[in-house]
Amino acid sequence: MACPVNNAAVLNPAILPLDWLIGTWKSDEPGEGCFPSIEPFRYTEELLFSHVGQPVINFAFNAFHAESKKPLHRECGFIRMQPGTNRVAFIIAQNSGLVEIEEGELTGQQLCLQSCAVARTSFAREPHVQQISRVLQLRPDGRLEQTVSMSTDNQPLMQHLHITYCRST
Repeated sequence: MACPVNNAAVLNPAILPLDWLIGTWKSDEPGEGCFPSIEPFRYTEELLFSHVGQPVINFAFNAFHAESKKPLHRECGFIRMQPGTNRVAFIIAQNSGLVEIEEGELTGQQLCLQSCAVARTSFAREPHVQQISRVLQLRPDGRLEQTVSMSTDNQPLMQHLHITYCRST
C-alpha cells in the first residue's frame, strides 16, 4: 500500500527551503556501491519526495541491482526542519532492520547529514552499522547527487554509495 499523496496540498512554509527535493527522481546511470565486507556492485534507484501539507517531507528510496533488476535496499521516512534554522533531520527505516535519525544542515541546495541515533533488530546481520553520513545535493546541471558513507563494528567511516538522479516528475 502506497502512502497517499495530496498533490493539491500547499507546501508547508516550514519545509519551503527543501522544495527542490519534491518529486520523483530516477538514477540516470547505475550508481556504485562498495565496502570492504561486500563485493562491489552497481545499482539503480528511484527516490520519491512528497508532502501532504504538513511540516514534513515523506520519502521512499527503492534500489535495484543494475543487471538483474532484483530489489535491493529500501528506505522510507520523513524529513523535518527545525523552525527558524537550517537544521534538518531525516527519520529513516530500512528494510534491513536498521532505523536511524540523521541530522545536519541545509546549505543552499545541499544537505549534509550525520547519524545521531542508530538502532537495529536483535537479529541484524553483522558487522553492525555504527554510523552513517549522507550528502544530497542538487547540482548546477539539475541532477541530484547522493553520497552515503558508513562505519561498522570493524570498519571506519568510508564511502559506501554514490549515485546521481534525474527528476522524472
